[in-house]
Amino acid sequence: MKKLPVALALAAICTTSSAMAKSLDTVASFTVLADIVKQVGGDRVHVKSLVGPDGDPHSFEPTPQDSQALAKADVVFVSGLGLEGWMDRLISASEYKGQVVVASTGIATRSLEEEGKTITDPHAWNSMKNGEVYASNVMNALIKADPEDASYFRQRGAAYIERLQKLDRWAAAEFAAVPAAKRKVLTSHDAFGYFGQRYGVVFMSPVGFSTESEASATDVAGLIDQLKKEHIHSYFIENQTDPRLVKQIASATGARSGGELYPEALTKKEGPAATYEAAFRHNVTAMLAGMK
Repeated sequence: MKKLPVALALAAICTTSSAMAKSLDTVASFTVLADIVKQVGGDRVHVKSLVGPDGDPHSFEPTPQDSQALAKADVVFVSGLGLEGWMDRLISASEYKGQVVVASTGIATRSLEEEGKTITDPHAWNSMKNGEVYASNVMNALIKADPEDASYFRQRGAAYIERLQKLDRWAAAEFAAVPAAKRKVLTSHDAFGYFGQRYGVVFMSPVGFSTESEASATDVAGLIDQLKKEHIHSYFIENQTDPRLVKQIASATGARSGGELYPEALTKKEGPAATYEAAFRHNVTAMLAGMK
């Protein structure tokens, strides 16, 4: 019997081992969270994002295919904090009985008064410091679901969290170099509260936490007066929202377009925000350009 050279034999063993490695079927509620699962899980996970690229997680309407995906999943990831108001119905319809991981667990939340009600801000991931918590929770959930690959998930999770920490330090330093009076941004809706809290940026928007909220004429008039008073010179639209209202406000104040931001939805692979890291880097760079 002919023996294989040592290098080829080792390669064959590695290939066989890789082929036999378990692949978890996971479902994530929206693209940002799906990317975090992909980055931590690597080739040991298959990830389906319910809300697709450039999709709005607030107004998403699940399909029968989404229910089928949940029924087959090993683990389901949600952001929580009220973002996915449609998820409980979907889980019930799918009869999914597995683990539902709330990736925002452990984060100090912020809230806002809307129409006499206290609403929790669901957009925690827009602070990269919170993104580290998301990644840690995802890593621990994957380890629990597949203990045999624990070392693999720990290695990838630690490397990913280190990259997020670098982005957090970079953003903090960049904004600290801008005078506080210029650290103000007009956006479509109030999705950057955690970001602003972390990096000292003030955000103004015509509507609240949800894209389904509606701005009153009084609110819009007040915002226009505030923008003029505070000399806000640029505005940003968001890839998942209707830009007409913020453009109308900008026109009344003379503000110029600073481009597009990606607070809730990643782009397709060929877009400028195909990953959570790329979206964060793009948002920071665009805001800084508008401030300067």
